Amino acid sequence: MDYERPLRILILAAEIVPFAKVGGLADVVGALPKALQALGHDVRLAMPRYRQVDPQRFGLTTVINALPVDMGSFRVQVSVRQGEIGEDIPVYMIDAPRFFDRENIYGYTDDGDRFILFCRAVLEAMRVLKWSPDIVHCHDWHTGIVPNWLHTIYRNDPFLTSTASVYTIHNLAYQGIFGYRILEVAGVAANGFLYPQITELANVVDIMGRGILFADAVTTVSERYAQEILTPTFGEKLDHMLRSRQERLFGILNGIDYEEMNPLTDRYIHTHFDASSLDKRVENKTALQEQIHLPVNVDIPLLAMISRLADQKGFDLLSQIIQPLLAQGIQFIVLGIGDQHYHEIFQNLAARYPDQLAIFLTFNTELAQRIYAGSDIFLMPSRFEPCGLSQLIAMRYGCVPIVHSVGGLADTVQEYDPRTGKGNGFAFTNYDPWEFFAAVVRALELLRFKDIWRTLQQRGMAADHSWQASAVRYVEVYRNALAFHKSGK
Repeated sequence: MDYERPLRILILAAEIVPFAKVGGLADVVGALPKALQALGHDVRLAMPRYRQVDPQRFGLTTVINALPVDMGSFRVQVSVRQGEIGEDIPVYMIDAPRFFDRENIYGYTDDGDRFILFCRAVLEAMRVLKWSPDIVHCHDWHTGIVPNWLHTIYRNDPFLTSTASVYTIHNLAYQGIFGYRILEVAGVAANGFLYPQITELANVVDIMGRGILFADAVTTVSERYAQEILTPTFGEKLDHMLRSRQERLFGILNGIDYEEMNPLTDRYIHTHFDASSLDKRVENKTALQEQIHLPVNVDIPLLAMISRLADQKGFDLLSQIIQPLLAQGIQFIVLGIGDQHYHEIFQNLAARYPDQLAIFLTFNTELAQRIYAGSDIFLMPSRFEPCGLSQLIAMRYGCVPIVHSVGGLADTVQEYDPRTGKGNGFAFTNYDPWEFFAAVVRALELLRFKDIWRTLQQRGMAADHSWQASAVRYVEVYRNALAFHKSGK
């Protein structure tokens, strides 16, 4: 195998920035291809064309007018549009209004059918476009059927016989669980169920499980999470299978887009700054306090969370300590949407503590950037966190993180040690509200020592969490996958 030649890489995902975004998956898939292209590779992407992806706004062109796609016993006609990201990187969009012209991206009873149609249409579109990939890089459960197909219905297909698959797990908690019928729709009913030994999975189809089992290589989004998912605690009932594929499992930390996330050029923030001009950063704090209607006072510690409001993100811990936290005299801003239970808790608290707590039950990119640039401390007490991007963005903007030491949070944030002076934030090990509270108190104490605090800020800002290093690792995994594929194992 020629290890130097550029690779043809096809990336499949349910969401891609800037076209459609529900979570961090979209950010990853929008940024990684640019870094791969910069390394000299031919990268193309594919996603469904949802209602929100306006063809005029994004300048989509039609590349295939009518493409027949087999769905078990019936056939669906789709068209294929093309958009672009970065420097002319093609994004193929499967246009099937019956399946994708809907208000939301996910959450429908036929999600299994929808994403099987998407995946099958992409592979058939590549045949029509006469572009045979070396690697199909699949993301999360929505694309987990593709590695299964490459070992079954496409196994002897000359167009795809040399194509290796890489499957990335962004969050093992969402596996794509369906009934037997979905195997017939996918044309792989001969495989049957895969887990007779696991009671909970013995009579269901787990699409993510199929991606893990059949992929030539499996990745997840931090080295720590790659180890955690081998255990029953984090393995979501797939730890046995993951252990059986351990030699093909790689942890690669997500990066952030350094062009987009740059406090020196960010169009949304009040005052531009960098690590050598941190004195200017305080202007972002006062502008943020004004915008969110909290008393303008640079000496009051301003804490922030930007997150889905859910147990997984640590809101069960936060709700137990929020009042003792407010008693420390802090200000606190929360941005995000999620469980109604938490909406009500924080709305009630904001009404009781209008000078200390601001809550915005929405997602707003402009406000998010201003929070990163203006807050002193960023909270990420997640129960589990495969990678986490918010702590990376916070550090890029000089906002010091407090995290629960799991997954990518443990890989990127180390507790400040006053004896050695090492560390770039604050962390707690046990998932416990009072350990979390103690970490916040340690941070508030250190915030009083401006010189040390500035060192932490500069350390966070100097760290390289760009996509370049991660892209090099992905290319290594792609070449490993090709070697595994060629060996036939």
